[in-house]
Amino acid sequence: MPNGASFPARCRPSRPERTAGIRRRGGLCRPRKPAWREGRICCSEGEQTVRKADFPDVIVIGAGVIGLSVAIAAQARGLRVTVLDREGPAAGASAGNAGAFAFTDILPLASPGILRKAPRWLLDPLGPLTVPPAYALQIAPWMFRFWRACQPARVAASTAAQTALMDLSRAELEPFLAETGTLAMLRKDGNLQVYESDAEFAASLPGWAARQAHGIAFEHLDANEMTRLQPGLDRRFIRATFTPGWYSIADPRFYTLALADRFLARGGSMERTEVSALRPVENGVEILSAGGPTRKAARVVLAAGAFSHHLAATLGERIPLETERGYNTTLPADAFDLRMQITFGGHGFVVTRLSTGIRVGGAVELAGLKRPPNFARADAMLKKAQAFLPGLKSEGGTQWMGFRPSLPDSLPAIGAARATPNVVYAFGHGHLGLTQSPGTARLVVDLLTGRPPQIDLLPFSPQRRFV
Repeated sequence: MPNGASFPARCRPSRPERTAGIRRRGGLCRPRKPAWREGRICCSEGEQTVRKADFPDVIVIGAGVIGLSVAIAAQARGLRVTVLDREGPAAGASAGNAGAFAFTDILPLASPGILRKAPRWLLDPLGPLTVPPAYALQIAPWMFRFWRACQPARVAASTAAQTALMDLSRAELEPFLAETGTLAMLRKDGNLQVYESDAEFAASLPGWAARQAHGIAFEHLDANEMTRLQPGLDRRFIRATFTPGWYSIADPRFYTLALADRFLARGGSMERTEVSALRPVENGVEILSAGGPTRKAARVVLAAGAFSHHLAATLGERIPLETERGYNTTLPADAFDLRMQITFGGHGFVVTRLSTGIRVGGAVELAGLKRPPNFARADAMLKKAQAFLPGLKSEGGTQWMGFRPSLPDSLPAIGAARATPNVVYAFGHGHLGLTQSPGTARLVVDLLTGRPPQIDLLPFSPQRRFV
């Protein structure tokens, strides 16, 4: 597996981490040699390297897993590509996620089941779903759209669209990993969703029936079968469902950094800059940067995650993107003998085995981009994980918080901007950015090169109605 990359100290990305009683996540990074010090990536405006006098075919805004997957796919079609990012590669949710290719997770978050659980969850300020009172008024329009998206007909339509994107992403995944030299990082361990009562299990059955209707394979297990697959679970769990089609990556941060290296090794350009606006011009798009030069490209892909709607607004487009803040704690690798990812659905978190440790994380905090992290949420999940996995060693962990970019109907925005076909949006994947990155890359590059898309893009249109 590739070693971890690091920027020079003056431009190393910052992350919201807590260090009291824990280890910094930076301790997981190891120096890697070539790309970052060969002039192909720049750390400040004054250090930019221009490969050619003319402008690139494509500028991708965002160096997360979506943006880099698009950039590599565009290179494969013969396009000259530059990637811009405010912090550098793998600096956001692409680094701190659960590392899952959750192809079986086709049901939208906006669903009647969530509506039934939400009142109870919202009563617990450290529970699976929370909205800080000070943010409630600001989030209200998004929540109204979310509620409307929970109507059965809209859930069925979203599920069908999600299934199509999942199927495409699954088909594209292994060829993409082979092409980028990252296939050895893929794991096919499956996922185990566990239940504390017959009532909780029964409540899950309509969701499994919907998955079955879309061809998802799974197996319901009793307590003995569950324990054979994953020893060490507390006896409170009496049933489980195993989904073999749930894959994972060895470590999402190292995977994203490996994509960055592959992109640069193939002649790509990457610059650290904060883009402030997009402006359509003749034969292309101008990209304005805060305090820096104006760049130009024939086409632009906006894949800036939770910050994307701010740039879409500079094109006169209002897209209801919100931020689901997620938390996790990554423990040392010997913290527990974890055989596969475990989903504690009733509590809104998962436990995942990575090459760098055991990650306990999840939850949804609808609190925007500016509020400081509330790491008591990570503490609460870790405390539950200790109760659910009695042998779990909780010492030596590293805490993290990141921003998931989410739209009210749980589908991403993939398609051209209203103002110009030369800007293509690729953001809003919520919990599924890593999962849907191969399929999204294929769709975006088909749009860039004028090929017919592999699936119907109407459900993902940035201009779709959200109410």
